[in-house]
Amino acid sequence: MTDSRVFIIAEIAQAHDGSLGILHSYIDAVAETGADAVKFQMHIAAAESSLFEPFRVAFSYEDRTRYDYRKRMEFTPDQWAGIKEHCDRVGLEFLASPFSVAAVRLLENLMVKRYKIASGEVRNHLMLQHIARTGKDIWISTGMSSYDEIDETLSFLDECDASQERVLFQCTTAYPTPPEQLGLNVITEMATRFNLPVGLSDHSATIYAPLAAVTLGARYLESHVVFDKCMFGPDSPASLTLAEFRQMAEGVRFLEQALANPVNKDDALRFDEIKRMFGKSLALSFPLARGELLTFEILESKKPADRGVPAESFRQVLGKRVKRSVEAGEFLKWEDLE
Repeated sequence: MTDSRVFIIAEIAQAHDGSLGILHSYIDAVAETGADAVKFQMHIAAAESSLFEPFRVAFSYEDRTRYDYRKRMEFTPDQWAGIKEHCDRVGLEFLASPFSVAAVRLLENLMVKRYKIASGEVRNHLMLQHIARTGKDIWISTGMSSYDEIDETLSFLDECDASQERVLFQCTTAYPTPPEQLGLNVITEMATRFNLPVGLSDHSATIYAPLAAVTLGARYLESHVVFDKCMFGPDSPASLTLAEFRQMAEGVRFLEQALANPVNKDDALRFDEIKRMFGKSLALSFPLARGELLTFEILESKKPADRGVPAESFRQVLGKRVKRSVEAGEFLKWEDLE
């Protein structure tokens, strides 16, 4: 992506809970939020997991283990093709994070435009080489990675002759992410260190972090979205509702316009008429007879600003005498002063 428009991704992940119908409902709902893309996680349990995986523990009422949960999240190649077709039809880019070489192959069959790498896959160089060979853009979440590990992965991609666009996402692997762990400073640090476009993959369950990220230079945003935060799923507590996501997207477009139009604070000519209307001129609170002194206590300031002595010049009239009688409430003019 080469333009300056922030690219907004609605992350569905596993919020569909294995239901194809719910997943398609999400696509239609996200299409009304202002998102540019909708993203899923392509888990193929047998291809990415083994019997030795620590996550094979009791997971939910429905799933005996996390492995069983991932199996339930799977869809067939034909179902994935239908999902992508639905995204295309409603004007959303289809994105899916692969977690295995098998998933990359499936995504290639779907002719995806680019690849989004999940935080836990940054050092999966085998899978990354398969992706690099496609020549497609690689967007990388860095939630679990140190700068040295990011350096290592980018160097590996260089060795693969991967010349496609790369984007780095600041990301915190905490669900939800408290404010003190957001690492908004990393957005500018990564942009400077790597000279690459930077985004935020957010898990704060708020609209605040994405909006702040845009003001810091993030050109890509990803937030989880869910119909209701009470729904079952590992990402629900870290998600935005559809209404929140829409508000976030509107806020991003608002900030884009603001940031694209810097204001010259010295160019105040357009305010001349308003300043005349709302500015103040000096008047008297009490009447003065000819020859009496002007004191601080007797002065008042009233609109508009062009009726005589400006209010900001009050020090210049103190201690002077008036040439004529001036009534209470009357504006004071320079020619009234001796």
